[in-house]
Amino acid sequence: MAKEVATMLYVLALIGALTIAVLLWRAFGPDRVETAPGRRVVAPDDDPEFLRKLGEQSKKRPDEE
Repeated sequence: MAKEVATMLYVLALIGALTIAVLLWRAFGPDRVETAPGRRVVAPDDDPEFLRKLGEQSKKRPDEE
C-alpha cells in the first residue's frame, strides 16, 4: 500500500513539474516568429481591395439584365 502511494506521489509530482515547465517555457521562451507578417491574399474574393473596386465598378454600370 505504501508503495502505491509513493508511486502516485511521484506521478503527481512529475505532472506538476511538467506543467510548470510548460508554463515557464510559454512565458519566457523564445518569441514566436510569424511566417507571414500580414494576411496573405490567396484568391481575388479574399482581397478587400479587389472587392472594393468590384463594388465601385458595379455601381458605375447600370444593370445589364
